[in-house]
Formats: sequence, C-alpha cells, structure tokens
Amino acid sequence: MPGKRKIIVSVAISADGFIARSDGAVDWLDRPMPKGNYGMGAFYKSIDTILWGRKTYDVAIEFQKKGIPGSAFDPKIKNYLFTRTLLPHVVSKGVEIVNEPVKDFAAHLRATGGKDIWMMGGAGIIASFLDEGEIDELILSVIPTLIGEGIPLIAPRHRTVPLTLISCTKFTDSVVKLHYSVRKQARPGKVASSGKHARRS
Repeated sequence: MPGKRKIIVSVAISADGFIARSDGAVDWLDRPMPKGNYGMGAFYKSIDTILWGRKTYDVAIEFQKKGIPGSAFDPKIKNYLFTRTLLPHVVSKGVEIVNEPVKDFAAHLRATGGKDIWMMGGAGIIASFLDEGEIDELILSVIPTLIGEGIPLIAPRHRTVPLTLISCTKFTDSVVKLHYSVRKQARPGKVASSGKHARRS
C-alpha cells in the first residue's frame, strides 16, 4: 500500500525566524542561488499540490505582474487557496478556493492518490494546519540574515509542538536547511474542532 501523502511546510526564514518583513517584503531573499538551488528541484518533483494562504497568494500574483521568473502557477500542480474574501471567478486559472474546515480538507486530500503536498504558507494557514495536527514535516531554509521584525513562520499562539530532526544541510553561502518531522502527540483537553477553518493568511 502506498504511503500516506504528507503535508510539508517548505519555506525560507530569516535567521531570527521571520518569513517576510511586516509589509510582506522579501527583499532579503534576493541573493545568488548556489548550484542545485538548495535541493528545491528534487523537492518540487516530490509534490503535486500546493496550499496557499491569501497573503502568500497575493505575493505570488505581484511577482507574476512583475514578470519574476518561476512565479506563474504551474498547470501540472493542483493549487488550493484558503480565502474568505476572493470569489472563484477572480482567482487565477488553475487555483481552487477552499471553504472546508482544515480537518475535513486534509482528510479528503490525503485520501486522494498522489504525491506529497507543499504547504506554501503563510503564517496563518501554517498555524491552522499545525494546530489541527495536519503538518507532517517542516523544511526550513535559514537565510543568514537578521531582519529584526516581520511576519513569523507561524501565527503566534501558546503551543508546544515537539519536532524530530531528519537532516541538517549546510550550503556554501551559509544557508542551513533544517528538515524536521512533527512528532504526533495526544492533545488532552482539546476542544473538538472538526469545524475549524483555516486562518486565511
């Protein structure tokens, strides 16, 4: 029997734990890429679905307007967008809006045959899936830059989520890629939340 599809967060973060500046800018990511692009080619081949929060989707649209290479939505990839404000007729072709609660959506997605699933972010949707126990792994490419303030990797909330290190890779430009699995644990006293929707950011 094929293994269960994994939902994997794969993002670049600053050395102080942010995914973007407070205004969403990611200018600090504008740096020469080493040969192999941090293994992103191999990772991309391992997925066939991408999950987007609204703000991250908006950043992708802005990149597309500026003609930034590689920013277009890949027609071979299934793209799901979590938003409460955009309507289906205004989103990009090939992007499907999700209105289901996180647990239900993740269960349906995992039950469908396919490759792994890339959780693109941002902080709100990562938090929603993590808090529902629906993140399997995190691949964090730590950029050797401090930006002081910004949007955190995960939307703030009191939580304790233990991780297990799968691998740690250092690159010639001092970027370090940390690959973790999320240790599944019982959550005693948690109020049933099968109807909980994702934060749409």
